[in-house]
Amino acid sequence: MIKGLKKWRLFALMTALVVFLAGCGREEISTLIPAGEVAQDQFNLLILSSIVMAFVILVVTIIYVLAIFKFRRSKVGEDLIPEQVEGSARLEFLWTSIPIVLLLILAVPTVYSTFDLADVSTMDVQAEDGESMTHLTVNVTAKLYWWEFEYPEQGIVTAQELVVPTGERVYFNLISADVKHSFWIPSIGGKLDANPENVNTFYLTFDQKSSELEDGVFYGKCAELCGPSHALMDFKVKTLEREEFDTWVAAMQEEATPAEGALAQEGEQLFGADGAGCIACHAVSGSGKGGIMQGPNVATFGDRNRVAGFMEHNEENLKKWIADPQQYKPGNLMPDPKSLNDGKEFTEQELDALAAYLMSLSVEE
Repeated sequence: MIKGLKKWRLFALMTALVVFLAGCGREEISTLIPAGEVAQDQFNLLILSSIVMAFVILVVTIIYVLAIFKFRRSKVGEDLIPEQVEGSARLEFLWTSIPIVLLLILAVPTVYSTFDLADVSTMDVQAEDGESMTHLTVNVTAKLYWWEFEYPEQGIVTAQELVVPTGERVYFNLISADVKHSFWIPSIGGKLDANPENVNTFYLTFDQKSSELEDGVFYGKCAELCGPSHALMDFKVKTLEREEFDTWVAAMQEEATPAEGALAQEGEQLFGADGAGCIACHAVSGSGKGGIMQGPNVATFGDRNRVAGFMEHNEENLKKWIADPQQYKPGNLMPDPKSLNDGKEFTEQELDALAAYLMSLSVEE
């Protein structure tokens, strides 16, 4: 008896935790708080399927409880033989038709939404009579363990932070440079794989400005196990009004300006203003010029929300990352810092200079 009570108490506690923890979603990363048309459509399907499942559970539970209490032997007697319903056409019809109806209720809107959300036929439609474009195309390349975002129509490239306009479709061409990854912005829409062999295409819409969020960004994730640092392969999304987005694009299209201040200028030289060192892999201009782009474009590094996608954005963490990237994101392809500094570890002064230079790279006012 006591053992049974303990089990019921544990069950009640777990039920209460499920109810309370269900409200712990964060606005910038929760599928239960949609912030775009696609996310809202998918959320509606989630609610529909939950209602259907709840209905089935409720009906089965009611029948189960009635069977236990109404037809128990202590009430109807030991000699009662239940009515035999084998071969009843009415019952056969009911328990065949009801599941079919429930499946149709789920299948019809699901199939419709699947095809509708996969429709990218308007991606290449051009504006007529000089009208402005009503959508944006972004080429996404997933790499170990970071994301590259190319805006082909604007001629710019970013990394780790996706910047998009609100209130219009944003089309994505997804591909991987190495292993399989999966592109996912939980608050904005479902995930889609990024494969090495082929390009996957879909669209999302962003209805809310990210500046209204606590962290100022939406969170994106890699949703496919891709290696030891899979859980750290994050990216951030900034959403702007179209006018603000156009201003950002114009700033990205400008050539990179020389560093200001003695410390930042020293960092610029260390970074490789002469074509050697870090700049061999990392571009410092919005167009992606200045590096062979094996590594992320750092043109907007000073505007970012995180260092390496997950560390708090400050100079101290940046210095730790430069000094030993494998410690913080195992398996990443950033070379040993010693190989970029004549076989020597960076001194504290050099780390300070590099951090000052990278933090000065900004296109936002």
